[in-house]
Amino acid sequence: MTATTWNTTRPWRGIMVATALPLRDDLSVDYDAYAEHVRWLIDNGCDGVVPNGSLGEYQTLTDEERSQVVRTAVEAAGDPARVMPGVAACGSAEARRWAEHAGEAGCGSVLLLPPNTYRADEASVRAHYAEVAAAGVPVVAYNNPIDTKVDLTPELLAEIHADGDIVAVKEFTGDVRRAYQIAELAPELDLLIGADDVLLELAVAGAVGWIAGYPNAFPAACARLYHSAVSGDIETALPLYKSLHSLLRWDSKTEFVQSIKLSMDSVGRRGGPVRPPRTAHTGEMEAGVRTATEKAVANGHR
Repeated sequence: MTATTWNTTRPWRGIMVATALPLRDDLSVDYDAYAEHVRWLIDNGCDGVVPNGSLGEYQTLTDEERSQVVRTAVEAAGDPARVMPGVAACGSAEARRWAEHAGEAGCGSVLLLPPNTYRADEASVRAHYAEVAAAGVPVVAYNNPIDTKVDLTPELLAEIHADGDIVAVKEFTGDVRRAYQIAELAPELDLLIGADDVLLELAVAGAVGWIAGYPNAFPAACARLYHSAVSGDIETALPLYKSLHSLLRWDSKTEFVQSIKLSMDSVGRRGGPVRPPRTAHTGEMEAGVRTATEKAVANGHR
């Protein structure tokens, strides 16, 4: 299967996989495995990749590792515009440098969290996005107030979009009502699904892309789900969504990195260990992820 939805003028649309980063047992980055993973995702129906996001454990990477991850993704993707690096950093200047690095590599867009080292006010959030947008690469905002404690409300997103500083938003709150508010306040701002377990609801509400976690383990099944959902083929999408939902909801849990890597390992993909301070799943949590993964495999998903 090959990608069918990729938009060359708006490359942040379609299925952009927030890639897990394969690590060796000694916790070093396995760049060869990562390159193979990127190619495999695109060959199996995904449109592009998002390296150096939270799922890519960017907070634990050195600057050289972070740079090499982007270079590896760009080379493996075939077209650098298919790559949307995460550029979150402690300061706006550093985030802008990562955006400039992405631009130099030819990436089509970048993904940017709001300031997340303190509870920033709206003026600070707008200034942060303006600084990074000045790098000249289209910016996709990432709204995750659960982790960042900064909420990119529909009203604030509309202001940042009106400033010319964002082209889309990865909406992770799980509050589907926001999709309609965003469409009313900023109709030209692209809505991207940000949590796997509200995919169908946000697709019906008008989402034009998905920054996705579980395609790391099940790209073809997730691609079928996404395409049927955004095309309005509910008859196909709903039973597929129901059969995958016990798996997809792990993407919205605090331990999503360990969960998705465990699912990858369970289906024969190289996920590998996680870097501290994260720790591997054990006990009930490990059993829960394995059960959901085995259910998806038993249902014929891949």
